[in-house]
Amino acid sequence: MIPRLATERLVERALARLGSEPARVVDVGSGSGALAVAIALRAPNAEVWATDLFEAAVKLTRANVARHRLGRRVHVVQGDLLEAVPGKLDLVVANLPYVPERLRLESAYADLRSEPPSAVFAAGDGLGPYRRLLEASRRRLTDRGALVIQYRGRVLEATRFELGNLLADLESYALAA
Repeated sequence: MIPRLATERLVERALARLGSEPARVVDVGSGSGALAVAIALRAPNAEVWATDLFEAAVKLTRANVARHRLGRRVHVVQGDLLEAVPGKLDLVVANLPYVPERLRLESAYADLRSEPPSAVFAAGDGLGPYRRLLEASRRRLTDRGALVIQYRGRVLEATRFELGNLLADLESYALAA
């Protein structure tokens, strides 16, 4: 996907949460690896993981990680959400698909048609990938850990203990759309 202004804000929020302390970070649904690379470049004490379901995205992320010479600190793995990443996590970032598949041909989403459909459109109400990520994050984040996501041009964040509130926010945004 093409990084947008909200993506830049997501990176800034993630970096603010990280500070200069050592941390384990995961970019879920990495796509091109833009989030993982940007975070690794600006947070030298972070160990960054990038995950994606699709082999083509994993290859593209690996190429971008190599281009920036970050192979020692950015681990790229193929897998669903957090499954391929070991251990506890300090920060999870994601820009997952959220537009309901039934809206794919709507004119409001015409600007997203050039993007890979699997990066934009999701089954049902579109929130399935985020619901699953919030549940996985609840189990994997450290007590001080947080989740920072991009959803409908907004950057939303929550600590491990605030994930239930974040889900309620997502569902209210989805109903309002």
